[in-house]
Amino acid sequence: MTQAQRIRGVLAPVVTPFNKDLSPDPERFVAQCKWMLTQNCGLAVFGTNSEANSLSANERVALLDALLAADVDPARMMPGTGCCALTDTVRLTEHAVKAGCAGVLMLPPFYYKDVSEDGLYRNFSEVIERVGDSRLRIYLYHIPPVAVVGIKPGLVERLMKQYPTVIAGMKDSSGDWNNTKMMLDAFAKSGFDVFVGSESFLLANMKNGGAGCISATANVNPAAIDRLFREWRGADAEAQQQALDLVRKTVGQYVMIPSLKAVVAHFTNDPDWATVRPPLTDLTAAQAKNVIDGLKKLEFDMPGISQAQAKAA
Repeated sequence: MTQAQRIRGVLAPVVTPFNKDLSPDPERFVAQCKWMLTQNCGLAVFGTNSEANSLSANERVALLDALLAADVDPARMMPGTGCCALTDTVRLTEHAVKAGCAGVLMLPPFYYKDVSEDGLYRNFSEVIERVGDSRLRIYLYHIPPVAVVGIKPGLVERLMKQYPTVIAGMKDSSGDWNNTKMMLDAFAKSGFDVFVGSESFLLANMKNGGAGCISATANVNPAAIDRLFREWRGADAEAQQQALDLVRKTVGQYVMIPSLKAVVAHFTNDPDWATVRPPLTDLTAAQAKNVIDGLKKLEFDMPGISQAQAKAA
């Protein structure tokens, strides 16, 4: 796999805006994605913090089509395509590949527990064979705190051996640096790109040959995270990491998705941005105030976001 075919750096599982009737709002979604690109942040649309598993396959297709129609560069996208249903995964993956996306972020099928490595191998293999496109690049999504079903080194090794040009990397959202380090040590030198699932591990990841991070808080703090990605060898890298951690701790003091949306709602002056789909619930007014007050103490801002979203209004 050549360098030109790889996507590296900081990506965000872009939060999905909903209308009052809980339908996705493609105009605000496009505006959010365009703003993030101006902050040097790639687009891992339909990730966990996008409420992807609250979106139907048709809704994901429609939102991706809205981005393409707005001339958002698919080479900056890594859509989440992993579903419990094999056929949904194939459909979404085919759509992303034909759109020219740099890669797809693929959850394992996560409803059944205690599935075997053979079962998971067969699932990924079926997707690859059915899509049947040499442009396909899969980034495996390891998030056992949520999915329970994880991705172990033995599975990665088997998939890389059989599909060396397709299996491009992993997002490790285990929250366990020892697991990330194990993946880096085992596979990074073979061209397997390891992204951490939180910028709290970004500096350590870069020091050990990682590819960047795909992080929830990149939705609201993308430029600062990108700066550390680019300057991780610098003298102030540790200070940058500490500053990122403070922002993440402030935003993450409550459930992350409604907290992120509360922050976007505040800085865009658009209360509807706080809307989440059930079973999630919005932050209370007091909770939202605590988050915003905490960010103000850090002199935090989202420059340009209100103007970007105003164009979508």
